[in-house]
Amino acid sequence: MTNVALWVQLEAKKGKEAEVETFLRDVLTIVNNETGTITWYALKLGPTSYAIFDTFSDNTGREAHLAGQVAKALKEKASDLFSKPPTIERIDVLAAKLPELEHH
Repeated sequence: MTNVALWVQLEAKKGKEAEVETFLRDVLTIVNNETGTITWYALKLGPTSYAIFDTFSDNTGREAHLAGQVAKALKEKASDLFSKPPTIERIDVLAAKLPELEHH
């Protein structure tokens, strides 16, 4: 079950949109190796507005993600790619529909 989540808002600097999109696609390979991360979405909200929405089964997984490689990469790139620091909100998931895992 997914109980907790993160909502991260990102505002790209003018002219850096393509770099932001490449960065978000590239970090997916890191997220795919995180056992505590249930779902992870990189979203484009507008011409320069982006967000990351990710879910976790518990706070331990969420905090591990926040201390992990994606957060580190985001901090390293922040001043170059974003017009303001990313906002990170810890949120609770009230209900979710997830794909069922197939049992063999």
